[in-house]
Amino acid sequence: MAYFIVDSIIKSIDNSLTAADVHGIATGMLCVNIKTSPSRWLADFILPDTQLSAQHQQILEHLFLGTQRLLISSDGDFNLLLPNDDAPLSEQVIALRSWCQGFLYGVGATTTSATILSKEATEIFKDMTEITRLDNDVEGNDDEAAFTEIYEYLRSVVILLCLEFNQPKVTATYSQYLH
Repeated sequence: MAYFIVDSIIKSIDNSLTAADVHGIATGMLCVNIKTSPSRWLADFILPDTQLSAQHQQILEHLFLGTQRLLISSDGDFNLLLPNDDAPLSEQVIALRSWCQGFLYGVGATTTSATILSKEATEIFKDMTEITRLDNDVEGNDDEAAFTEIYEYLRSVVILLCLEFNQPKVTATYSQYLH
């Protein structure tokens, strides 16, 4: 799905958000609970009095359900929704920061105070927080290579987090010890 199509829909709803923000929110929510519904996600950033056209709602729901499907898939086809490679690198970095902010928000909106994070998950969240502080004054091959490395890191850790949060929790009950 084209970043700029989703971005124009989002800008018509809330000019302070981008497609990267809302895709990050969706991904964060889904990583914590893969069964999160599109309506729960939409309610997180659409004001109650905002009217979405049926076409815009369908596009956003398609984005959400597609993200859900890719996170469940074992193909490794999950991608962050960011501007295309032909966009200026500074624009891609800004979107990457926004995506991470949205992701962290989505995780926070879906977890509870009882959620126990692994050491690895805690480190990943620290890394994402650092990514939200990246400088967008970038140019050249070294910065492009660093951007690509960060992008690939995020793709892989999102899958790891999704697996960690959504794997069935094995708990031993008292009755298991009696047998």
